[in-house]
Amino acid sequence: MEETPPLHPAEDGATVGLFWVSADGVYLGAPATAPAPNMVLTTAGPRVAGPHPREWTWSDLVGLEITEVPTRSAPQRWATHAASFIAAALDAWVPSSPTEMTVSVIASDGTCRTPVYSSVSVAYSPREVALSRRLLDNFIQGTATPAVMTKWWEQTRPTKVLRSREREAVLELWLACA
Repeated sequence: MEETPPLHPAEDGATVGLFWVSADGVYLGAPATAPAPNMVLTTAGPRVAGPHPREWTWSDLVGLEITEVPTRSAPQRWATHAASFIAAALDAWVPSSPTEMTVSVIASDGTCRTPVYSSVSVAYSPREVALSRRLLDNFIQGTATPAVMTKWWEQTRPTKVLRSREREAVLELWLACA
């Protein structure tokens, strides 16, 4: 059985779309502890931290794609939450590993793929995935930077886990700042 990489606890940051935003920075997916890889998004560009570190500037990129994203509609997410709650009440619940996603960094000198871990317990809404991808496109086009995300964190520091509609609203706010 594959060992689950330890993730940072929720009080250290917030999931907003495909991102984890905290005082430590902005991550694509959940921040994992070494040796698991992390995708850190800086104002200069994305950086892979972990066993095979690499970094790029935003202007070096042609694209940044994320695949294997766990996406479900609201009814599907609620059904999964309900099933988990019932299983926990019956003491039959076993926490699952975070879903592994693949990030493909497409640069002028080639493509680099790295795994990252989902930071949601069940799945993302299709809308927050689409908004997250638009924001990443804005970073590549130079019309936005992850600084908007860290500024939001410094001003807001949410004390609870944001619901999908709240996460979508924050993503829309960030897109409007572009």
